[in-house]
Amino acid sequence: MTTADLPVVVIGAGPVGLAAAAHLAGRGITPLVLESGPVAGAAVRGWAHVRLFSTWGEVTDPAAEKLLAPTGWTRPDADAYPSGGEWAERYLQPLADALGERVRFGVTVTGVSRAGRDRVVDADRGAQPFVVHVTTADGGEDRVLARAVIDASGTWTTPGPAGASGLPALGEKAAADRITYRVPDFGDPAVRARYAGKRTAVIGSGASAFTALASLAALAKDEAGTHAVWILRRGISGSTFGGGAADELPARGALGLAAKAAVDQGRADAVTGLRTERVERAGDGRPVLVAEDGRRLDPVDEVIVLTGFRPDLSFLSELRLGLDERLQAPVDLAPLIDPNQHSCGTVYPHGHRELAHPEPGLYLVGMKSYGRAPTFLAMTGYEQVRSVAAAIAGDIEAADRVELTLPETGVCGGAGLYDAPAAAQGDDGGCCAAPVPASAAPAPEPAAGGCCGA
Repeated sequence: MTTADLPVVVIGAGPVGLAAAAHLAGRGITPLVLESGPVAGAAVRGWAHVRLFSTWGEVTDPAAEKLLAPTGWTRPDADAYPSGGEWAERYLQPLADALGERVRFGVTVTGVSRAGRDRVVDADRGAQPFVVHVTTADGGEDRVLARAVIDASGTWTTPGPAGASGLPALGEKAAADRITYRVPDFGDPAVRARYAGKRTAVIGSGASAFTALASLAALAKDEAGTHAVWILRRGISGSTFGGGAADELPARGALGLAAKAAVDQGRADAVTGLRTERVERAGDGRPVLVAEDGRRLDPVDEVIVLTGFRPDLSFLSELRLGLDERLQAPVDLAPLIDPNQHSCGTVYPHGHRELAHPEPGLYLVGMKSYGRAPTFLAMTGYEQVRSVAAAIAGDIEAADRVELTLPETGVCGGAGLYDAPAAAQGDDGGCCAAPVPASAAPAPEPAAGGCCGA
């Protein structure tokens, strides 16, 4: 068997990973999708309770739809807004089913290298296939050889900490029983009871933080004593709450307006310029947030940390990556997605060339390709993998023909001045299309996001 006969390994059976497999299959190339979870879209199902602020027409991939058509799959209303659960059940799982044995579940990638070559060895390196080490759900170990590797594993498993330095605040780990790093499912009675009548700190200034603020404000209407304390590392300006009515994604604009209403109506207090350094405990065990400048907040009952996500690069340590030192995104892509300069809609269309690394045949795509930048949209990932699949197939003309129009404004813009009120509002760093509970803003203003960190 030659290297060209080997499959292309795709890491992650989320929206972008499955789209990559569909594009490869459409070009006659065998994909092998390795997913650590038991089902397709495992990370998306982690926020099944939220509704996207992107429509069905913006979160399905054309090559995937072509693959699904013979199965009798019915395309959802293009103008409707799916929840994360609906996205997974009505699109991602059917797509994985259509791919059949080309998707393996319960398989965790633990390392990727070149066969017989660590990252130091140059000799004949490019001629060697990739070797992918995996563990299976039953604890077994195996390896897979591949002609190319597309890492679409996302960033969902590596959220940012409360500490403003990028490291966990002192005492943060010890206070883990009072801290969550995801938007809670307030529709779950047990979760609702955890926050009802309580004082909750929300750390972050992006779409996910807006979600939590809007949800806590809704809870406060029904449960007396429920109050949010919104921790902002910067000040409040006209762009703090996103694009509002000017946003080309109306539901995304509505999300920011819902968060603003929570503050204006007194259901949330905004604390600005606070960079958390330490999490202490009050006498009754409640967390006390202490800032770098010495400020101490009154005790809170719970802390919701929504400071974004970052890529897990540990299993790629034997490969030669070309990453920007700030964003941890490919060096040629980083200037195009820098949140200090760009919003979701001002990202220049890009493909295989911007996603390439010094290791030929390796591509990081989807949310993971953006590193720590919060400006990602699902439709961007679909265009990425269309270009990458064409490049792997040797169709460079198609691979270079990257065309994509993105909606402008939103919560992803910023001026880039660290302490200025107009500075980048991307503290939540997770996904420009971050999820929001459907109850926060019902249709026709569905409050949610198309986050692709699967």
